[in-house]
Amino acid sequence: MASNPEAGASIVHRDTLKPGCDVDELDLAALGHEQVLTRKFNIWSMLALSFCVLGTWSTFAQGLSSGLTNGGPVVILWGLVLVLFCNLCVAVSLGEMCSAMPTNLGQAFWISHLFPTPSGRFASYMCAWINTFGWWTLSASQIAFMTDFILGMKLLFDPDWESSGWMQFLIYIGITALMSAINIVFCRKDNILPMFNNLVGVTFVGLFFVISLALLISVGTRSDLRFQNPGFIFGAWLNQTGWSDGVTWFMGLVQAAYGLTAFDSAIHMVEEIPNPRINIPRVIWLSVLSGALTGFLFMIVCLASIQSLDDILDPVTGLPFMDLLSSTLGVNGGCVLLSFFIFNGIGQGVSIVTSASRLTWSFARDGGLPWSSYLSVINHTWKVPVRAIVAQGIIIGLVGVLYTFASTVLEAILSVSTIALTISYAMPIIALLIKGRDELPAGPFRLGSLGSTINWIAVIYCAITSVFFFFPGSPDPAPVDMNYAIAVFGVMLCVSLAFWLYRGRSDFMQAESIDGRSPAMRRGKGNSPKGTVRNTAKATSPEPLRNNL
Repeated sequence: MASNPEAGASIVHRDTLKPGCDVDELDLAALGHEQVLTRKFNIWSMLALSFCVLGTWSTFAQGLSSGLTNGGPVVILWGLVLVLFCNLCVAVSLGEMCSAMPTNLGQAFWISHLFPTPSGRFASYMCAWINTFGWWTLSASQIAFMTDFILGMKLLFDPDWESSGWMQFLIYIGITALMSAINIVFCRKDNILPMFNNLVGVTFVGLFFVISLALLISVGTRSDLRFQNPGFIFGAWLNQTGWSDGVTWFMGLVQAAYGLTAFDSAIHMVEEIPNPRINIPRVIWLSVLSGALTGFLFMIVCLASIQSLDDILDPVTGLPFMDLLSSTLGVNGGCVLLSFFIFNGIGQGVSIVTSASRLTWSFARDGGLPWSSYLSVINHTWKVPVRAIVAQGIIIGLVGVLYTFASTVLEAILSVSTIALTISYAMPIIALLIKGRDELPAGPFRLGSLGSTINWIAVIYCAITSVFFFFPGSPDPAPVDMNYAIAVFGVMLCVSLAFWLYRGRSDFMQAESIDGRSPAMRRGKGNSPKGTVRNTAKATSPEPLRNNL
């Protein structure tokens, strides 16, 4: 490899690899990339990161009102079971492809490998943009929620207080800067970021038990409080949208889908964990399963602890979960737990920004972003893509401007993050089904004879939910109640197409040239050097890959 760790590599030469390179480094070289990040995570710290990124039970708490108005407990609980089954199909489908081709770019790379044609490269580029945009908006939504919770705590003590836009914006920017800074500083030594994720993961699980037990004990021991009856918890149907019950059911799934979205976080961290072909598929499906289990149990606790449904649907703070805690635990007790909830939520946000930054960096490494050569640099001192982290933080901060001054933007951001990530999951699975499953290189994790069925379930789920997530909250919404997710998504598509025409079609995946020639050859500078490993070198099973090197 190049001696300078700040140099990214889109073409790797076999004869430049250092003697004694480990198997994972050789594997990555066979896929066309140089090992420039350290493999500092193990399966437990990666599972902690992925579990915290999903943040299922806390995400359900943040969006409690969405589920209650769009179907109520029936959709919240049993819709989650359906979403779990479908998301497991999506997760193992992606896990199989990651086991075959483990690179940080993930979904977009797999498409380009399955379809090494100009149209395949364009589809890969669009998938990369959609995926990256989904992670940027997911980061923004987590920061926005934490901002709202911080300001909402003030409202618990002073219901007449009104926050100003500049205060909201400053808190949002402060959290964004903090998360970005942690992602840089904590990578100075290899063990710090994994330890941080382990700590956040343990406290996240601990907080799940503490808040659940606090609600149950408080409602169970106070004479002025009562539990909801089982008929409400497990069978109540609430439709306050104006849509038909069928449409409302699908729209209600957005809460469950949002809480189980972003399990591709581990995919974009494959270059920082040993033996990713085996470890990453495990992390993906385990995080989805554990997230759904904790989310299901926590929603039962919350639904059982509701004292006044009207107060939850029209909360004083604007956040139903905050009002639920204050009504059952008191203002002081509720604020203590909310403080821990916010603190841990910021830790979860750090994990989200970590995964997002690796995707941003890998997209730049393959020439997909403006100023890719600048953004793809790995800083020698901090051992991370500092420029990509900072640039990503600026973009997320700009989203904060929209969120601060438009009340409907947060809902659009939430919807777009779910939609974009869901579409990015479906695209490589569709490519695999079109190309044929026998064209997928054999990895250690295989779906076998059930592969096609699982893939089709995943695609159908992604298609149906993506459509319904664009729907407004009611059939005839006022402008303030419109779901502007489709507008935000449309702007993103226009931006990505503009960048494709400007630079993407000439720069993106050019190390993975369609005609078998490197950029230097196309400029008339001679033949490809002997031993060059291109992204288009067809990967087979792990052993042949290693034998070739």
